[in-house]
Amino acid sequence: MQDHLSTEAHGLIAAPRTFRGSELAADLLTRLFRRLPMKLSVRLWDDATLRVGCMDAAAPDSRFALVFRNPEAVCATVLGRDPLRFAEAYFCGELDIDGDFFAALELKKYLQAMQLTVAEQIAAAAIALRLRALNSGRGAAAQQIRAYGTGVKAHSRKENREAIHFHYDVSNEFYALWLDRAMVYSCAYFENAATDLDSAQEAKLEHICRKLSLQPGDNFLDIGCGWGALVIHAARHHGVRAHGITLSSQQLQVARKRIAQAGLADRVRVELLDYRDLTGESIYDKVASVGMFEHVGLRNLAVYFSTVNRVLRPHGLFLNHGITHDSEGWQKSMATEFINRYVFPDGQLDNISNIQHGMERARFEIVDVEALRPHYALTLRHWVAALERNHARALQFVNEATYRVWRLYMAACALEFESGRVGIYQVLAGKRADGGLPLPLTRRYLYR
Repeated sequence: MQDHLSTEAHGLIAAPRTFRGSELAADLLTRLFRRLPMKLSVRLWDDATLRVGCMDAAAPDSRFALVFRNPEAVCATVLGRDPLRFAEAYFCGELDIDGDFFAALELKKYLQAMQLTVAEQIAAAAIALRLRALNSGRGAAAQQIRAYGTGVKAHSRKENREAIHFHYDVSNEFYALWLDRAMVYSCAYFENAATDLDSAQEAKLEHICRKLSLQPGDNFLDIGCGWGALVIHAARHHGVRAHGITLSSQQLQVARKRIAQAGLADRVRVELLDYRDLTGESIYDKVASVGMFEHVGLRNLAVYFSTVNRVLRPHGLFLNHGITHDSEGWQKSMATEFINRYVFPDGQLDNISNIQHGMERARFEIVDVEALRPHYALTLRHWVAALERNHARALQFVNEATYRVWRLYMAACALEFESGRVGIYQVLAGKRADGGLPLPLTRRYLYR
């Protein structure tokens, strides 16, 4: 998993020959990484190479090398106040990674743990300032990094609409390069690690339909319907009347086209609609929300769950499929700042117990909870591999910096799911009413 495509070919940075001071950079990097518990290879813009970190014979060699193509990326490790400056250096081509990309991302935990003494900080800053002065006016990143600068505070309709546009309206063609055939942008469901992505996503769609016990003639709502995969599957294989809503105009165009091609326009409709603008009461027999409630905002979860409860008929079933944190609330950190700045401007997570508590407060009865964390780790690794295979084609639809944002984001998320710091759950619940819910007594119906 290497960056084989030259960054210079895409005009990301000035030509390496314009930069000076590789000796200063080598000194600075040696000081910064001296406590790293591995041997790390580093290559500079003039092809000078060095080894940094622990030089003990027993220390492991890194499975990757860092390539600094610009002195500013070295300076920013000391002088930059933004903790995401290292990531931005990768996005704009000042920094590259040769070798195991996933292993390189594990470097984050070492960087966060390394502490310099006050004297070491002063010495490092002095070297960085000399290196920066030596290269003053000698070139800077040329491409703009696609970032969301305004922030989402109130999760108003306008803010959520703009945030969804930022995330999902990148390019339908870009998403199609690394998603499955049905373009399902959420955690797949793997029978085993050898299952291909297309099969795992189809299995996920069927798993959801069976959990909801969809029946012919059911009125089914999909909140955040994406490119239409679930509503199409539910209508085609379970005979429901399906209604999907989304805030992405580009997703809507594809969903409507696919519904027409499937010959389901008489039973499936999708529209551009905020969940808060759903009208009526007791309209739907079943509701699903897959990978959408992460956009709602924690302060709006009560409105979200109560809206779903209102539009459900008594004894109606609701499946909420979404990502969770291992801690309560959405606290500011390097990880959350990265997510909100570059990928999900409105994204906020909570732990699973708080999510269930919110559903119960909205008068839902929790019926079934299933953890899918290993499945999302596998899904993300499939997506990263497909994106890397289609690097050149991706640049027909997005620039190099955007490609790198998505590559880093999805690889980092895979590691987060594998570590257990982030989880994902399907919570099946029923609208409380006298009598039982329309479900069998055991789970056997899910696996027939």
